[in-house]
Amino acid sequence: MTRPTVRDDLASLDGYHSPQVDVDVRLNTNEAPAAPPEAFAEAVGRAAASAAWHRYPDRAATALRTALADLHSTPDRPVSIDQVFCANGSNEVLQTILLTYAGPGRSVLTFEPTYALHSHIARLTGANRITGERNDDFLIDVDNAVSLINEHRPAVTFVCSPNNPTGMIEPTETMLTMLDAVESVGGLLVVDEAYGQFSDWSALAVLTEDRSLAVSRTYSKTWAMAGARLGYVIAPTWLVADLDKVVLPYHLDSVKQAAGLAALDFIGDMEERVSAIVEERGRITVRLNDLGCTVWPSGANFVLFRPPAGDGDRIWAELVERSVLIRNTASWNHLEGCLRVTVGTQEDNTRFLDALEAVLNA
Repeated sequence: MTRPTVRDDLASLDGYHSPQVDVDVRLNTNEAPAAPPEAFAEAVGRAAASAAWHRYPDRAATALRTALADLHSTPDRPVSIDQVFCANGSNEVLQTILLTYAGPGRSVLTFEPTYALHSHIARLTGANRITGERNDDFLIDVDNAVSLINEHRPAVTFVCSPNNPTGMIEPTETMLTMLDAVESVGGLLVVDEAYGQFSDWSALAVLTEDRSLAVSRTYSKTWAMAGARLGYVIAPTWLVADLDKVVLPYHLDSVKQAAGLAALDFIGDMEERVSAIVEERGRITVRLNDLGCTVWPSGANFVLFRPPAGDGDRIWAELVERSVLIRNTASWNHLEGCLRVTVGTQEDNTRFLDALEAVLNA
């Protein structure tokens, strides 16, 4: 029997994986430290109990998209339902964008180190990947970015802000300059704001019908709904219409739509969660500095650091032995010896910091 073969361009591909280890403290995947309010779970339970399981879900996700449009509307910048596209996590949002605008014969530009799924999905869709480098402070060199855009004319350019895994927030001027450059070559700028609630400025502030800009968000982080796999993008109506032509029909199930809608009744809880994470992030940063680590300023729910002597691999393994799991980023471009820790509960953060101190002093 002759077996089918993987596409030539994917034959050597490694999948995207994050270790799932049975430990007491899991701070490796940037999840929220606690579940949503009990009343949220009760609301979703009621929705599941009353769901018309024998019927397809609302293909247009009308109620959810309307609520998200209202959430992001301001008096001087209203958002309409036709500017909102929802999907199974922001990863499906990104995949649908690349299936629509990238693919074979087109290029996708990323700036490393950044969220690995940007280049991974680009490869899956058959696009040519262009890699830009960041400065030593992990911010994008805007002059270099414009040069790469003019040279390669990418169909899609990704900017992650706050950036994962570094936590850096790109300056507004960088965003605007890159948007102008992208539009000059007929491309699209996708700003990944998975951690957008931690930032003082959003690219949504400049989104209009005549700008080639898409801003993606997720329910996984600040809404504490990683288990739901729900994300969305705010974009011009013409872009959302294009995405609707590509995405599979009925891809967003009824209960997921209800969960996304129910979450928006708990905005105050989300904002309190963000404030608590920011406070704990500060405590972690101070302690890491006291332990002699190199720490990068973060605008997200995690902290990137390099232990003394940059011995990240060994320290990661010894933390696991102490039942504490964080993210080993040592294999990423320019992150040799680095580790990334998600901000968890006070108890989990203390457990991590004490374990790290014990490892460093061993």
